[in-house]
Amino acid sequence: MNILEKIIARKKEEIALAKSIVSVKELEKQAEFSNSCISLKQSFLAGNKAGIIAEHKRKSPSKGIINDSLSVEFITQGYENAGASALSILTDFDFFGGTKEDLIAARKATNLPILRKDFMIDEYQILEAKAWGADVILLIAANLEVNQLKDLAQFAKKIGLEVLMEVHSKDELLQNINPDVDFIGVNNRNLKTFDVSIQNSLELVDIIPNEFIKIAESGLTTENEIKALQKVGYKGFLIGETFMRTQNPGESCKELINKIKF
Repeated sequence: MNILEKIIARKKEEIALAKSIVSVKELEKQAEFSNSCISLKQSFLAGNKAGIIAEHKRKSPSKGIINDSLSVEFITQGYENAGASALSILTDFDFFGGTKEDLIAARKATNLPILRKDFMIDEYQILEAKAWGADVILLIAANLEVNQLKDLAQFAKKIGLEVLMEVHSKDELLQNINPDVDFIGVNNRNLKTFDVSIQNSLELVDIIPNEFIKIAESGLTTENEIKALQKVGYKGFLIGETFMRTQNPGESCKELINKIKF
């Protein structure tokens, strides 16, 4: 069993437990559920920011503890003040140290669009995302069947969420293009081995249809890497570990944005 398979097996257990505790009707009664989402798509199309999706990330399976000493409020407010386009909040606990409380706290602390970063395999998780205050959900092609991804994307759009589809290969990309996806993200990290190379983003960029906003994910550490990706057509850059390894992630984010702004 590779790490992705372990995560998905655990996710199925989590979802079954969550469903037994909080019903769909209870999720739909949450105050945030009826609120209109803050559009990340419109933020990108406006083109007035550097395109950084700044991530709150305590740990990872490959790196262990990254930063678990700072509050969600401090980090996310710092990202907003730095000029980030959006936030990515990990809600997987066992492997990444994230919680639903992190997303709820981030929603209260900032007005940026929020991506719920998790391994989404069930409509129930999408309802959770809406109820907790997320604006965008992540669908990872590597752990979803083609029809499953299509159905989840359609369901997310139906309740007013935007959709980021993550791919790792040409095959994943071509098999899963559909109109209910807003953003296509190329993950530079192999989820089976956790090796990282930005060459993956460079190789796939021209295959992504131009109607989708292109986002590069993982392994981005320098302004030169981001500038190179900007030149070939990427509008968004999901970055977590680079910022979270510092004692002031917001300031680290600000320094990078100042270097890459046009």
